[in-house]
Amino acid sequence: MPTAAAPIISSVQKLVLYETRARYFLVGSNHAETKYRVLKIDRTEPKDLVIIDDRHVYTQQEVRELLGRLDLGNRTKMGQKGSSGLFRAVSAFGVVGFVRFLEGYYIVLITKRRKMADIGGHAIYKIEDTNMIYIPNDSVRVTHPDEARYLRIFQNVDLSSNFYFSYSYDLSHSLQYNLTVLRMPLEMLKSETTQSRQESFDIFEDEGLITQGGSGVFGICSEPYMKYVWNGELLDIIKNTVHRDWLLYIIHGFCGQSKLLIYGRPVYVTLIARRSSKFAGTRFLKRGANCEGDVANEVETEQILCDASVMSFTAGSYSSYVQVRGSVPLYWSQDISTMMPKPPITLDQADPFAHVAALHFDQMLQRFGSPIIILNLVKEREKRKHERILSEELVAAVTYLNQFLPPEHTIIYIPWDMAKYTKSKLCNVLDRLNVIAESVVKKTGFFVNRPDSYCSILRPDEKWNELGGYVIPTGRLQTGVLRTNCVDCLDRTNTAQFMVGKCALAYQLYSLGLIDKPNLQFDTDAVRLFEELYEDHGDTLSLQYGGSQLVHRVKTYRKIAPWTQHSKDIMQTLSRYYSNAFSDADRQDSINLFLGVFHPTEGKPHLWELPTDFYLHHKNTMRLLPTRRSYTYWWTPEVIKHLPLPYDEVICAANLKKLIVKKFHKCEEEIDIHNEFFRPYELSSFDDTFCLAMTSSARDFMPKTVGIDPSPFTVRKPDETGKSVLGNKSNREEAVLQRKTAASAPPPPSEEAVSSSSEDDSGTDREDEGSVSQRSTPVKMTDAGDSAKVTENVVQPMKEVYGINLSDGLSEEDLSIYLRFVQLGQSQHRQDKSSQQLCSRCPDGVTNLTPISAFSLDNIYEVQPPRVDRRSTEIFQAHIQASQGIMQPLGKEDTSMYREYIRNRYL
Repeated sequence: MPTAAAPIISSVQKLVLYETRARYFLVGSNHAETKYRVLKIDRTEPKDLVIIDDRHVYTQQEVRELLGRLDLGNRTKMGQKGSSGLFRAVSAFGVVGFVRFLEGYYIVLITKRRKMADIGGHAIYKIEDTNMIYIPNDSVRVTHPDEARYLRIFQNVDLSSNFYFSYSYDLSHSLQYNLTVLRMPLEMLKSETTQSRQESFDIFEDEGLITQGGSGVFGICSEPYMKYVWNGELLDIIKNTVHRDWLLYIIHGFCGQSKLLIYGRPVYVTLIARRSSKFAGTRFLKRGANCEGDVANEVETEQILCDASVMSFTAGSYSSYVQVRGSVPLYWSQDISTMMPKPPITLDQADPFAHVAALHFDQMLQRFGSPIIILNLVKEREKRKHERILSEELVAAVTYLNQFLPPEHTIIYIPWDMAKYTKSKLCNVLDRLNVIAESVVKKTGFFVNRPDSYCSILRPDEKWNELGGYVIPTGRLQTGVLRTNCVDCLDRTNTAQFMVGKCALAYQLYSLGLIDKPNLQFDTDAVRLFEELYEDHGDTLSLQYGGSQLVHRVKTYRKIAPWTQHSKDIMQTLSRYYSNAFSDADRQDSINLFLGVFHPTEGKPHLWELPTDFYLHHKNTMRLLPTRRSYTYWWTPEVIKHLPLPYDEVICAANLKKLIVKKFHKCEEEIDIHNEFFRPYELSSFDDTFCLAMTSSARDFMPKTVGIDPSPFTVRKPDETGKSVLGNKSNREEAVLQRKTAASAPPPPSEEAVSSSSEDDSGTDREDEGSVSQRSTPVKMTDAGDSAKVTENVVQPMKEVYGINLSDGLSEEDLSIYLRFVQLGQSQHRQDKSSQQLCSRCPDGVTNLTPISAFSLDNIYEVQPPRVDRRSTEIFQAHIQASQGIMQPLGKEDTSMYREYIRNRYL
């Protein structure tokens, strides 16, 4: 009987597109290139897409023979004796999808990728470049004069900016959902396996499963949450035709990861933002909600904490916290034709029974459970009614909906005029936000996949006992979510989310046993690292929706921002205004075309001829909806039964249908995350290792002064941070003026990146990933007028930089030190008798070093391990069993030692 469940790893990670005159052959393989799949795409159809999946898994030898036969067959037919009949078109890492405008279909392929994060060995990649290839050949192509314009509009959606995917981790769901699925009872997985085997896609897919016996492992793959998938419409045409491994779902938003070093123990802090693909658009063109309850600028932000010393979902320690931002769920808009910086807010439709708000909160109850907490940051007091219109309508809607909900599951509404508090000199904005954050996290709880540690049970913290959520034997679940909004859901919302995330981060660190109290203070390395992540997160989301970076940051509300920040805020405001006035309309057309909201059709108005896209996003304007919900029982009946748990995570028949369960041998590559992460069949280099290149608290934030406390939870002075120590002069400290995220500003192209496509596609094992580049890099920006001053400051005398003038001759003492250093390096290499005789004649004053080691044979070529005594073996085995939850019985010596420790420490 299988002993565990594991996520299924896609077996299509490398692709090569081969071309003949009549067909395209898309050959996909796993990363080790041991299993191959083939798609045949017909090129003789001018407007239809004909795709045939081979439904067979090839070996490397078989696929070579297949390509050889295709090459020979096409060469003979075409009479090309001297040239090949099968051409290699392009290499890729995934299929974004297929799209058609007014002519034939295009295929969109991912040609470059970059690793951005790692969660339990599952890599998350960012799309760096794509290639769009027209499928029909020239002989059958039917041209249309408007095809080029549609193509240009479609390509305005820059897929190389903030689009992410993973071959083994479902990015559209939270970590809590993904790990809950893996903890399903084995009996249910068994029944699902027998059902799915009858509908097996591949021929011979389940061959050999009967003989596996007790070594089987259940592989689980869940359907993505389509609300956060951005290429769902592009893959819809092939979804039921090809194997699931060809379907690579991408999300849009932000992904960043940093390493928090706690006395050498690595802890990964990951921030993932998923932007909704429903009612998506730009700032002033998408406000409020549509008729289905989807709101504008809806982003789900998840912070994940994991102990990087153990790379396993079953044995490792993981924690996550989710919060949401989104526009006020009402029918409202702003008219930008007046060219005003703040257009007036208008309510488009009367909604006395809060129908659209009911649909929206029903979706949230189904995905997150209860309680739903609304933090409304819009202005409450204004001389002229502007933002207050939204507050009054939202209060009325929440009050109406709450009267029908059970009292224990009502929607919690927290209004707070953040702008008013910011202007007041007597009020501290972040202190007030910290109080709100504490109450929110205590109500919702957070997710952790391990039970409370024994020390927290022995010495419980007061705040820990008041923590909400749902406690299970294997850990805790987050029930409910915080929904934050202002008018734009950008500046104020990002600061509020940071404060709530900071509070949740303290509880997460405490639950993993990394701090003694669930409390984090500002100006520590941990909070600075987390603040930088959130600033990059806020800048990226603000660029996507508002057209500029954040105007007000955490430092602005802390009132410690430098005086140069005010001029930057003015420039960001002007940039946002320019983008909203002149470029947002084109961006909105591109999003509508990319997401399939608008389908070009012959004989109907074109996209650029529509006066508005209101009818595209509100389906009830084009036809009557079949059913209308009750005004009182506005929720889904199944959802309310399982509260406070989210219905999407409840084990029931409806949710089991969304899972694909398959039985594998324990050594199969589809479930072997160890081989997927470490890749023992490849030559690895430490310089190219992703975990060494990511932002680190010890390298980038901890002061470089000797003798400083290395703890990332120690409060530092403002001038002690590792990022500010750039030099002795103040002008060097002001050199770094702007930090751009790797997501929004791709690194400069290398020689490979600027080479021709034929050179890029010479092999499947060339990956233009750029995985060694950091998530954020300092960019030096100077004016032309100051170039002379900058040159003076950068080019410094050699004596000042190195402490020695290299043009002068070396002293005898320095030369002696250098010779000792050379001798030290030579002593690390294998030395034969001749070299030993040579070393014996070393100059006077040079120490002849002999390597001392516990190994009988120890050099860079070979190592003879020492013998391990029985006691050491027993200690090691007990340590391994403890990681699996098998604890050894305590002896009298251990018990007395522990009692002595408690007596000395606490009594």
